[in-house]
Amino acid sequence: MRHPALAPPLAVERYRTLEPHLIDGVTLADLARAGVASERTLQRWLQRYRVEGLSGLGRSSRSDQGKVHVPDHLLAVVRELATKRPRPPVSAIHRKVAALAVAEGGRAPSYSSICRIVGSVPERRIAAATDPAAYRDHHELVHRREASASNEMWQADHTVLDILVLDDAGKPVRPWLSVVLDDHSRAIAGYFISLDAPSALDTALALRHAIWRKADPDWIVSGIPEQLYVDNGADFVSEHVEQACMALKIRLTHSLPGRPRGRGKIERLFRTINDMFLPDLPGHLIRAKPLSPPTLSLGDLRARFEAFVCGVYHQRLHGSTGEAPVARWQKGGFLPAMPDSLDQLDMLLVHVPKLRKVLRDGIRLLGRRYVEPTLAAFVGEMVTVLYDPRDLTEVHVYHEGWFVCRALSPEHLAAPSLRDIQRARRDAKNRDLDQPTTMEARA
Repeated sequence: MRHPALAPPLAVERYRTLEPHLIDGVTLADLARAGVASERTLQRWLQRYRVEGLSGLGRSSRSDQGKVHVPDHLLAVVRELATKRPRPPVSAIHRKVAALAVAEGGRAPSYSSICRIVGSVPERRIAAATDPAAYRDHHELVHRREASASNEMWQADHTVLDILVLDDAGKPVRPWLSVVLDDHSRAIAGYFISLDAPSALDTALALRHAIWRKADPDWIVSGIPEQLYVDNGADFVSEHVEQACMALKIRLTHSLPGRPRGRGKIERLFRTINDMFLPDLPGHLIRAKPLSPPTLSLGDLRARFEAFVCGVYHQRLHGSTGEAPVARWQKGGFLPAMPDSLDQLDMLLVHVPKLRKVLRDGIRLLGRRYVEPTLAAFVGEMVTVLYDPRDLTEVHVYHEGWFVCRALSPEHLAAPSLRDIQRARRDAKNRDLDQPTTMEARA
């Protein structure tokens, strides 16, 4: 089985070439005139994408010997220079990247490779970086309009809640809320509450909850949206979230830094949550001071929030639409597009891909060793390892996009999550900082 999100870099590069046409409506003729590729080639890529999705943009299997592969960090350098203000010529970019590659002991990429990479950077990104005023004047009205149908556009954002809850150690902590909002109905499609600052995983889990069917039958909002509108936070611009949206055929759109058009709807939702949901809970904060001692756990807060969404927010008439969000969402018998299965959705959103080489004793990832007899045939090969940060006991191994096996970590069959490991490392570091140095102790 081929994994839909593990498209080769060439497929991602070609998708980014087509992105101005898919998102901004730039014609293929205009893209061809910009020197990206011929119009006929662009038409062929677009047809493949519409029929086969992201995997259809990959090159057919053929010999690739002698090709200079540009490492990811140098690829990032090329794209950064391509959007620099003022933009340097391609020859200058090639000279700089070639010098970096040689200094690192590698092979210098060819001039044509750099040209292809620069040409793959969407024009809208170059325009936003080199002439933001002109770009803003042309595009700023895109998100002022209201979506005309359910699931046409979702918005996602995070906020820290004005409440204290108890963590596993009984310590009071302010939780973070990640929310996905349907623009048309103002219904809450999904959420995720965490004790840690927002990350790409929190975004993925909120989107997963939004897309799939809910355990509560009253929470009917679900499906794959046409567009996801987010800000420029590190979790929203992560490559993992971007490729998952590509595989699900969701147009991922970022607001311009400093000009978050259309974000008022989700900001209003956060105010509603602070005004109507939190005041009745123990541990509610006013001006950073709790009005009552915190007693709720994270699980308690999640249960209370779901009851508020289904029983209060979704049933109450919205001030802007004049309709209850859930009634507006299902108006006209709307039926959402759904993924094939929850397993497929998890593989796209929850599991994080990492490239690793298969060693003789297995695969090394995050300080752990993963083994499975099937891996013996792939010793020395580069494979893609997909892991769930919530459970590091098992990983899924893919070779050139095709599923190979599930590998286990025999030493950590009861492995903690990645978040538990990171929290333990932070606590250990803080303890080291609190301890006096040798000279302080002598004094």
